Amino acid sequence: MSEIDPVTLAVIKGGLDQIAEEMDAVIAASAISPVIADAWDRASGIYDGVTGEVIVQGTTGILLFTTVMQHTVQEVIKRHDPASMKPGDVYVINDPYMGGTHTMDVKFVRPYFHDGKVVFFLANTGHWPDVGGMTPGGFTPVATEIYQEGLRLPPVKIYDGGELNQGLLEVMLLNMRVSEDRYGDMAAQINALDIGVKRLDELIAMHGKDTVLGATVELKRRSEALMRSHIESIPDGTYHFSDVLDSDGVEEGELLIDLVMTVKGSEITFDLSGSSKACRGPFNSPISCTVTGLMIAMNHVFWDVPINSGCFVPFHIIVPRGSMLNPEPPSSCSGCTTETTQRLIGVVMGALAQAIPDKVPACAFGTGTNIGIGGLSPSRGRYATVFFFGGGYGGHGDGDGLTNGSTLVSSSRNSSLEVLEQTVPILFSRYEVREGSAGDGQFRGGLGVEVAFTLRDGEATITLVGDRGARGPYGLQGGEAGLPARHTFYAAGEAITPAHLTKIDRFRVKAGDGAHLRTPGGGGWGDPAKRDRNARETDKRNGYC
Repeated sequence: MSEIDPVTLAVIKGGLDQIAEEMDAVIAASAISPVIADAWDRASGIYDGVTGEVIVQGTTGILLFTTVMQHTVQEVIKRHDPASMKPGDVYVINDPYMGGTHTMDVKFVRPYFHDGKVVFFLANTGHWPDVGGMTPGGFTPVATEIYQEGLRLPPVKIYDGGELNQGLLEVMLLNMRVSEDRYGDMAAQINALDIGVKRLDELIAMHGKDTVLGATVELKRRSEALMRSHIESIPDGTYHFSDVLDSDGVEEGELLIDLVMTVKGSEITFDLSGSSKACRGPFNSPISCTVTGLMIAMNHVFWDVPINSGCFVPFHIIVPRGSMLNPEPPSSCSGCTTETTQRLIGVVMGALAQAIPDKVPACAFGTGTNIGIGGLSPSRGRYATVFFFGGGYGGHGDGDGLTNGSTLVSSSRNSSLEVLEQTVPILFSRYEVREGSAGDGQFRGGLGVEVAFTLRDGEATITLVGDRGARGPYGLQGGEAGLPARHTFYAAGEAITPAHLTKIDRFRVKAGDGAHLRTPGGGGWGDPAKRDRNARETDKRNGYC
């Protein structure tokens, strides 16, 4: 049993939570890029000074980074002996094959010292809109090698004892579009780490180092115990579920994600051996990203388990090397975060629905609909940015699915249309609920959205990376699938549907050209014949069907 009293434990947990939250707030308040500042595509956390394991992450940070940043910190420890680190050191890393996701997620890691020794690590991630590569905005549906997806950084010091590595910074920025904005995003992330150090100093001064460290051990123990208790409520057995991605953006043909989930006592084994081998296009998922997708799925179902390394302990994961879910470099992977990982979440929830059907919702929309745009504008100058849109969540045993929810890997928000219109020369002419997109059921799915925009001036390229264009999100317990995505691009008065439906690379546009995007609705839950009559009348009155 823990020797720390419950009140002190709660106070310290609240303090650690608040530190992570404040670091996230600093990034959002001071970053330059709308995808970070306005859409909150970032995360901050505190990590164990010996193992690198996650202790706490901010609740408004991207869920995707829950285990990913643990892997990132561990890569820093692996390559740099903590005994050689100094106060003020900061490491930068974005390599997907070193505990990462895709190259646009740039991470900074800082050791925290007390009495001359590393006690914790602080780390954060921000989605930079461009880190170089072949396509403005970073998402590249035709990339066949990671070298085409931007600059890769192993764990290297960007600050050495508080002194900026100016040479490394110049190399980074020289390889990135709109480099002055990237410098601003980096400054925001560094400032957040400074705040984290200050707040940890205050917390330790209040409670003492040993008490704080003891609390982190107890929090991990309790998280593991609670997750195990939830797993024990799942009937023992082997459950199988699979789903597909439309294509890899380069070659035709579906990509299979196949899961065999074995529940035994308080532990679960995820076996993904039946999944497709590494693909040519950018929908491969580095192992750190794959693991976090599986863990996010469990968090969506058992949301009351505090996120720290303890909740990962009861899981065993089998993913063969060379699979698209554990690829070898230099396989491209820019689409892993919002597409492949969401499909992983869907197959875990599909398997769980066989075991605990009343606790699992139908499938959510499952695609980021990532738009990258870059060009030269007479009114805005040179620009490169990325934005994304939501869709419908699945219906569930307690009600209808959420309309226009964020991707399941995040708690991020859609960028404000007004902010985007001020940042890049585009004009939105439509942003509305997509009527009829929800899967029918006793409880229908949430609805997707329709978005249309045009280029105001100059010339640009538009890139789309998405999925769910061929098959809509699945329903459960007799519910129907939601509508798949449907996207149209316009240039010189001609309407164009992408060959890969939800993927198009560097589509050239001039003033007046643009796109019309329609995102999927969520799957329905339960027999449609059992839907309440009043609910149907309300849907008709609101124009939902």
